[in-house]
Amino acid sequence: MSRSAEPPVPRVRVLLADDHPVVRAGVAGMLDVEPDIEVVGEAADGAQALDRARVLRPDVVLMDLRMPEMDGVAATTAICAELPDCHVLVLTTYDTDRDIVRAVAAGATGYLLKDAPLADLADAVRAAARGETVLAPPVAARLVQHVRAPEAESLTPRETEVLDLVGQGMTNAEIGRALFISEATVKTHLLRVFAKLGVDDRTRAVMVAYQRGLLEAGPAP
Repeated sequence: MSRSAEPPVPRVRVLLADDHPVVRAGVAGMLDVEPDIEVVGEAADGAQALDRARVLRPDVVLMDLRMPEMDGVAATTAICAELPDCHVLVLTTYDTDRDIVRAVAAGATGYLLKDAPLADLADAVRAAARGETVLAPPVAARLVQHVRAPEAESLTPRETEVLDLVGQGMTNAEIGRALFISEATVKTHLLRVFAKLGVDDRTRAVMVAYQRGLLEAGPAP
């Protein structure tokens, strides 16, 4: 008596969103060897990712963060709002507190770094398709640190503005003139920044702010 054929294993349908073609090709090649994962489409920016997600209805979108037209955070927000059955898994080189928190707040199911091994990436895609939260260990540690010490991560808009100008090499007097405030007020803002960041000089304050994603380091290459 012949046995009936085994039912096909459901495949996780993945959309890749990254502005670098070589990265997309590499990730697609890595995932295509997995029997239960299928790359169904690619997008070169956030706007394309949203458009193609609407048409393809993937289970998972592997989303880079810094892309032209629409960045990954904006695309994640839109996809999660419009397509609740589609899960966004961030795959990026950036692990600053600011990037992590923005992505999670936008609705991302997980956050991986591009140096993740193939096995970890494939497992993360499967977990994301099930709606499970997936965080790379360094990302999880930074997120916990951020939650435990929110005050240390929070600068006012004016403090951020002052620190950004410090990073551009301006003196206190030059910052005062640029912002139409007194030099004494500039010093007061900087002292508050030092206290929040746990530093005691201007150079260290700028370095820590960049590391934590509180200041934009400029466009990525």
